[in-house]
Amino acid sequence: MKRFAIAGIQMPVSAFEENITRMGHYVAHVKHRFPWVDMVLFSELAAYGPNPLRAETMPGEAEERLCRIAARHGVWLIPGSLFEQRDGCIFNTSPVINPQGEVIARFSKLFPFLPYEKGITAGDRFVVFDVPGAGRFGISICYDMWFPETTRTLAAMGAEVILHPTMTDTIDREVELAIARASAATNQLYFFDINGVGDGGTGRSIVVDPSGHVLHQAGSGAEIIPVEVDFDKVRRERERGLRGLGQPLKSFRDRRCEFPVYQRDSGVDGFLHTLGPLVKPEDHDQSGLSGPGGPVPDTPALQTAGTGEQDPQ
Repeated sequence: MKRFAIAGIQMPVSAFEENITRMGHYVAHVKHRFPWVDMVLFSELAAYGPNPLRAETMPGEAEERLCRIAARHGVWLIPGSLFEQRDGCIFNTSPVINPQGEVIARFSKLFPFLPYEKGITAGDRFVVFDVPGAGRFGISICYDMWFPETTRTLAAMGAEVILHPTMTDTIDREVELAIARASAATNQLYFFDINGVGDGGTGRSIVVDPSGHVLHQAGSGAEIIPVEVDFDKVRRERERGLRGLGQPLKSFRDRRCEFPVYQRDSGVDGFLHTLGPLVKPEDHDQSGLSGPGGPVPDTPALQTAGTGEQDPQ
């Protein structure tokens, strides 16, 4: 099995100017300096920054320019994402471009960062794709990683590498580093979490292998992160266990329990409906302390979901 190299690009992103020209320069530089790189991955919204007014239909001018970059240099290109205009809505969409400059798939972010990422419509499809002679890849974007079901679904679909462009410019980046490492370990796959800098984030991109080892964690400046993926390692660890120990994917497959919380009419998620609307907190907001009629009533400390059994006392 041939190894496959991915270069994550932690690039300065402008919210006021187009960045596609700079992306082309980075791809050219990567292929000149590291000719063994097979795929280039940029951060979320790298092309135009976080400006939904630049939303385009796909295919469109921006995507066509990116396709020409991929074909010119003969690389797989994941250009982060772009705002896409579709069916009267705006989606945050990542195209997958092959070395011939063809778009073979598009993934739309499943979980926009609400309530802050207003006006962006959530996608509803998981996307995996195969690179012949290498392996299977899955895509998620930024806030998607906060919902472990997304990565687990991609792993269940056979993904061996998660390509995860992000644009985090907030103080929770430290938490995301832990999530990236946990996602790689619990799903026994490579996790490439590539952030931008400048208007595109605070950097600190991270690449984790299927054993949960951090292969690289970037600083807060521009960086090129070329990493060779060993698909044999993924498959060996999934067969024998993470570091020869736990086999979480097999255990999940062979589980006896079901998860009624994912059945919207199960009633198990009643507590979630006490949390109030998904809106930005206001100054001196007390919504977490009291409801309209006074303090929020206590909820049961322990519930047994979907078993028909009483709680042990």
